[in-house]
Amino acid sequence: MKYFVMVQGTQADYEAMAGRASADSPAWTEQDVRAMFAFMEGINAELVESGEMVEGQGLAEPARTRSVLPPGADGRPVVSDGPCREGELRLAGYWVLDCASPERVTEIAARIAQCPQPEGAPVHPVLIRPVMDDGGELTGATG
Repeated sequence: MKYFVMVQGTQADYEAMAGRASADSPAWTEQDVRAMFAFMEGINAELVESGEMVEGQGLAEPARTRSVLPPGADGRPVVSDGPCREGELRLAGYWVLDCASPERVTEIAARIAQCPQPEGAPVHPVLIRPVMDDGGELTGATG
């Protein structure tokens, strides 16, 4: 089964990683950032070696988000470029993993959640969502 595993962040988190503290997060040092990247590279290497990695990427800061809505009155799509709302969690990075079970992908997410960060930095959950093979899985949704 394939799973979409997501890490989240706010614009303040990205600014903190660039060394700019805010009320929401302390400034990260260069050593903090290197430790985070080394940790993620290690997890990625293990997932490639185990054959579970389908794809994974980190994403640019939320301020670089572009939103596209259906056409407005003028018939053209409504496009807006960042910024996002202050403090709003956005997708910061993802993996598509092919795992044998929900327990295995949960084990991987628990390891990802242990990524090093400076004391006082906000903790965001690692999210897991199954990838639907076909629309038939929608019928089992509850609400």
